[in-house]
Amino acid sequence: MTTAQAPTRNRGNRRAEILAAAASLFAARGFHGVSIEDIGGAVGISGPALYRHFSGKDALLAEMLLDISSRLRESAVAVATTARGPGETLDALLHVQITFALEQPALITVHDRELGNVPERERRQIRRLQRLYVEEWVTVLAELHPSCPPARLRAATHAIFGLLNSTPHSAGELPPQDMRPLLHAMARAAIEASVNAR
Repeated sequence: MTTAQAPTRNRGNRRAEILAAAASLFAARGFHGVSIEDIGGAVGISGPALYRHFSGKDALLAEMLLDISSRLRESAVAVATTARGPGETLDALLHVQITFALEQPALITVHDRELGNVPERERRQIRRLQRLYVEEWVTVLAELHPSCPPARLRAATHAIFGLLNSTPHSAGELPPQDMRPLLHAMARAAIEASVNAR
């Protein structure tokens, strides 16, 4: 790494550190219950210094939710282009979503509670990315269950997300290595039940 590259990398690391700290604070106290000074203090800088990285709390929240929405969608696209067959693709998609659910419970809480505080332009982008992510799942499920209407597959996908994204409430007593196969088995069973229900 050259000397010229170091500041960029350090700045990227600091932005990621700020986003992670803000996610934890927003999840614990709510967007309006956290100040710029609180976020700066959590990462060891002054509140005003935070403005070198983000223009304000709104921008920070928007980037936080845009980033995770983009990463989930990109992971789904990568899975869809590399997995062999729809069954393997579905298992890989479940792995992506379960990993997110177990490793990022604060982001789940922030998204559920605070999306309305994201500026409208960025909120539309987040919603678009999420729709594209859902459609990756629907495409795979349609290959596995070609007689099931797309609307039903889409509803089932949203329900599966609700099940998996319950980790801020459901995870805790079981360690991740036990929670992961439990969530996978439950999601698989829920998908079968939803597409076969009459």
